[in-house]
Amino acid sequence: MNQVKNRWLIAASAVGIHLSIGSVYAWSVYTKPLIDKLGWGLKETQFTFGLAIFFLGMSAAFLGSYAERIGPKKSGMLSAICFGLGIAGSGLAVHLGSIYLLYLSYSVVGGIGLGIGYITPVSSLIKWFPDKRGLATGLAIMGFGFAALISSPLIVSLISSVGIANTFFIMGGSYFLIIFASSRYISAPPEGWVPEGMKTSDVATKKIVSGDLSQMTAKEAIKTKRFWYLWVMFFINICCGIAIISAASPMAQEFAGLTVVAAAAMVGFMGIFNGGGRIGWATLSDYLGRPNTFIVFLMLEIVAFMLVPSATNPLMFQALIFVIISCYGGGFSSVTAYVGDLFGTKELGAIVGYMLTAWAAAGMAGPLFAAFTRSATNSYDGTMYGFAALLVIALVISVLLKMEVRKMRAAKEKELEISMAWLEEVPEFVD
Repeated sequence: MNQVKNRWLIAASAVGIHLSIGSVYAWSVYTKPLIDKLGWGLKETQFTFGLAIFFLGMSAAFLGSYAERIGPKKSGMLSAICFGLGIAGSGLAVHLGSIYLLYLSYSVVGGIGLGIGYITPVSSLIKWFPDKRGLATGLAIMGFGFAALISSPLIVSLISSVGIANTFFIMGGSYFLIIFASSRYISAPPEGWVPEGMKTSDVATKKIVSGDLSQMTAKEAIKTKRFWYLWVMFFINICCGIAIISAASPMAQEFAGLTVVAAAAMVGFMGIFNGGGRIGWATLSDYLGRPNTFIVFLMLEIVAFMLVPSATNPLMFQALIFVIISCYGGGFSSVTAYVGDLFGTKELGAIVGYMLTAWAAAGMAGPLFAAFTRSATNSYDGTMYGFAALLVIALVISVLLKMEVRKMRAAKEKELEISMAWLEEVPEFVD
């Protein structure tokens, strides 16, 4: 019998993958050097990032089932190849001065690597940590949020020393090696495996500790209203958060009077709260429950968005922005564990992939909505109040989903009581 792998090393490998693919959040450090070197416009270079996020969501949706089928090792290797080639190919695009090759390499090929690399470790971790789902997914997705803090200064240093094209070549090769090495250790747990503290011979107790309200295929899951409740909540949360990320610096200067340098520093600190929110909220969800966690941080976001327009004090403004960004990050990590609770681990990667289409849609819609309202009203006030209204809708949906979960849990507990009563009548069955 093969020795069971250390699940904490599995988690460390997952962090390695997400630290690599999460470098997509450092795209802004490439923007000015690309404009200066090749004369491309800001709109064209920024589109590269939005398109990459779009392909992240689409590839996760359409390749989620395939990744689940071939297993985490092979899907991790596929991610390493696509993401590594995508980044390295961007160097060739710079060398040839082709914006369209940049879109193809960084956004399309690299975006596909992003999507596969995102769901591969998360799907495995849910199965290795049935007792700590929030913590496990928070650890991996925290790496995605923190990645820009590590990669941004490295990329800036490389650009100044070896040039932007060579920076893409070096980073592409580095990402390939890290993702490839990390994916070699990741695997699904053996059939029937549970953590030491959860081991029991009692059939009924195993049903209790599973925590899953159902076991569904991806096709079955997307036909349920609870899937779409969660999708809309996730979409709205990302729309609001990513709009703040896209416009944080000018907003800080407009509302709180921060200087350009101070606003840039605030943007850097946002990465800490983005990553910290992913691990913090996800871990808290193991204790509060996923429905309650979503309700709490959606309420916090509503209050924060309502207060931002009147927050002329720099410290107050930044505190509100950090609260919003932590909740934005928490939505990513908590939603994956929520999917596991609602639909089980049968085809978790595929279901999470479908859920990530919300990210693809919100990545385009959020910044566009923010830019449109800013242009129409000549102020960010309307943008903040508009997003607060959207979050109220998400809060209502989260309450409806909680009621749905409560009904499902009650039905499951009733089924469990019947099973336990039957086992007590036929005790020799357990033996």
